Amino acid sequence: MSVFRTKSVQQTLRDIDEPEHRLTRTLRLPHLVAFGIGIVIGTGIFTLTGQQAAVSAGPGVTLSFVIAGAVSVLAALCYAELSSSVPAAGSSYTYSYAALGEIVAWIIGWDLILEFALGAAVVARGWSSYLADLLGLPPVLFTEQAPVNVGAGLVVLVLGYVALVGIRQSARLTSGLVVLKVAICLFVIVAGAFFVKLANWTPFIPEPQPRQSSTAGLDQPLIQALIGAEPAAFGVAGVLAAAAVVFFSYTGFEAVANLAEESENPRRDIPRGVIYTLVLATLLYVGVSLVVTGMAPYSQLNTASPLARAFDLVGLGWASTLVSIAAVTGLTSVILVDIVTMSRIGFSMSRDGLLPRALSRVHRRWGTPYRLTLIITVAVAVMAALVPLEALAEMVSIGALFAFLLVAIGVLVLRRRQPDLERGFRVPLGPVIPVGAVLACLYLMSNLAVWTWLRFLGWLVVGLLVYALYGYRNSRLSDRFAAGAADRRH
Repeated sequence: MSVFRTKSVQQTLRDIDEPEHRLTRTLRLPHLVAFGIGIVIGTGIFTLTGQQAAVSAGPGVTLSFVIAGAVSVLAALCYAELSSSVPAAGSSYTYSYAALGEIVAWIIGWDLILEFALGAAVVARGWSSYLADLLGLPPVLFTEQAPVNVGAGLVVLVLGYVALVGIRQSARLTSGLVVLKVAICLFVIVAGAFFVKLANWTPFIPEPQPRQSSTAGLDQPLIQALIGAEPAAFGVAGVLAAAAVVFFSYTGFEAVANLAEESENPRRDIPRGVIYTLVLATLLYVGVSLVVTGMAPYSQLNTASPLARAFDLVGLGWASTLVSIAAVTGLTSVILVDIVTMSRIGFSMSRDGLLPRALSRVHRRWGTPYRLTLIITVAVAVMAALVPLEALAEMVSIGALFAFLLVAIGVLVLRRRQPDLERGFRVPLGPVIPVGAVLACLYLMSNLAVWTWLRFLGWLVVGLLVYALYGYRNSRLSDRFAAGAADRRH
């Protein structure tokens, strides 16, 4: 046996029809776009916009969003082709299994679990803080000063229950939250435009200046550490460094691909859902960042709520409150879709035997992987309540970029190995876009901090140990599983 054994697309499609591991197909294109927008538009637009403008890019943070969005579009086109070819839950994990082999699939699945778990916990803590500010709740229970953040843990448990009882219920709640969130973003753009001062955009890309770094040098971008350059803020280098961080804002659109088995017409709707999500999110990000940096000097936006801060600075306190309400609703949908996405990735890994197969049992009434959803919900609630994770946004970025890189490679490999495979969508321009996606992802990853790389590699090492001790031997592709299946037939 080889750790690079692949699972054929045909076998993947047969597996999704097993009665005890079959998900319910109830989602249409509007539901998929709502899920995508629900997870993409959240912490990035409500927090990172001001932070990165203040410390890295100035008003040029708008260009950082454009760059990160362009890389995401390249990756989204690759996701669209693979999701139309392999319409199964698991997203890049499933695609990698078919194209690159089991060990690569395990690594990417392990990576995605980390990405979405940390993302959900971080967002839950942000949600709790926003709610405390809005309602005047006791800081000892709802803010970063709390030894146990009760608000963060409770919101995860409530949304985990919604994810548990049915995908359609999750879709309905997400759709309602997304409508409100998009409306507020449009409000920020339209109302804020009346208070834009051209002087705040000058210079649009501030002159570069030395960046304060840690004595060990582990906080500087990897590329600067490799070439021996002094860490710098602002200038073109600052815009690129900010692009690597605000890429966090786009992570999650791949959650749409994880819903392939619950889509009524996955070959048609999954590619459209991924692309529509990304285009809409990019337009909103660029519009909001352009307006907010025009409303206030970028140096005054390094707060947890830069959008609300910008309206406070122009004397519109009521608008600031409205934006804070939008932040609470927006972060709610992010947590919900994170939980749904994690459960579908784990569901696919369990069905393949890389995790215990009992975890992939689907509830007879709810039609969801209830055991996995319950375990994930409790684990994320504990992390959200006890562990301050706001410093780990870069971990989410590196995990997503790594997944996107492998998806782009998967497109190239599957085209070569299975040129006649049915594809509902094909990436245009041949290999140009997939290769461009690989190079762009690698470059953005190189702009992330050395510490981020070390933590990421440490998590992958732990994952490889789990695979060696359990997944390799219990995989459905293993000799032992095949022998057991033969015994059952006789």
